[in-house]
Amino acid sequence: MVRRVVCRELGPPERLRLETSARVPLEAGMVRVAIRAAGINFPDILMAAGEYQLKPELPFTPGVEAAGDVIEVDGEATGFAIGDRVIVRMRHGAYTDEAVVAPAQLTRLPKNFDYAEGATFLAGHGTAHHALVDRGQLRAGETLLVHGAAGGVGLAAVEIGKLIGAAVIAAASSEEKLAVARTRGADHVVLYSREPFRDAVKRITDGRGADVVFDPVGGPVFEDSLRCIAWGARLLVIGFTGGIGLARTNLVLIKGASVLGVRAGEAARRDPVLGERRMTELLQWAEAGKVRPHVSHRLPLEDYARAMRLLIERKAIGRVALMME
Repeated sequence: MVRRVVCRELGPPERLRLETSARVPLEAGMVRVAIRAAGINFPDILMAAGEYQLKPELPFTPGVEAAGDVIEVDGEATGFAIGDRVIVRMRHGAYTDEAVVAPAQLTRLPKNFDYAEGATFLAGHGTAHHALVDRGQLRAGETLLVHGAAGGVGLAAVEIGKLIGAAVIAAASSEEKLAVARTRGADHVVLYSREPFRDAVKRITDGRGADVVFDPVGGPVFEDSLRCIAWGARLLVIGFTGGIGLARTNLVLIKGASVLGVRAGEAARRDPVLGERRMTELLQWAEAGKVRPHVSHRLPLEDYARAMRLLIERKAIGRVALMME
């Protein structure tokens, strides 16, 4: 029997249920993975509430990424063997003890990662990589402003921005969060409650402004970011945890700026070559110890609602993982 978190009615995390069901049969060409950890992501929360662009048919199991061990391989499947430690990529279905997936959904777990780190790596770092490398085309010597810099994708953006050679300004809501951002490479930190961030960015850059803005927050943060950008700036729209932002198009025009939407998963589905290039570079960085998820909370599967609430209430620093026993 297999435990899984199931969404039977749309709503907050508390409406989800932990259920037990029979194992899914292993179909031709598929692989069975014992899930050891699953990552919590904002799309999981939005999907369960019916507020995400992908709307699975009810009932479904949330979760887009996990890590575990290969425990069964169909004879037609290639590339993986029983005992391999792997990262599992899904559109949904990760909050469970085991999953049957195609080999194309698997990536070998970096040797220096544990299961929780593997389960919280590719969604956050993949989004940050696609945003900064493919969409924002961040260059060494430029200034990068990262909003929500202590969140999962925010910390990944700080790490990757520093690897590229940018001067990184990290903005967050507490000193504790900013301290973690510093450990990941932030050159400057901005506490939202201490000083309007647009004033801080102008002060830090001697009035020039940021070349690239990484924004998973939206709302007023997006609107104020338009007032502290350099000529030719690129504003990367990652998400909208703080609400939908409204662009003042005159400010976009005056600065010759670009506003770019970021959908890392969809981009890889439409352009598999781009996705493979991203994956290769991220795994090389991970194996070399240059990037690593910061997992602030590891909770048992039955605490799924509490784990999701940590993201909703902004109490997590970096990533949250569900651990299967």
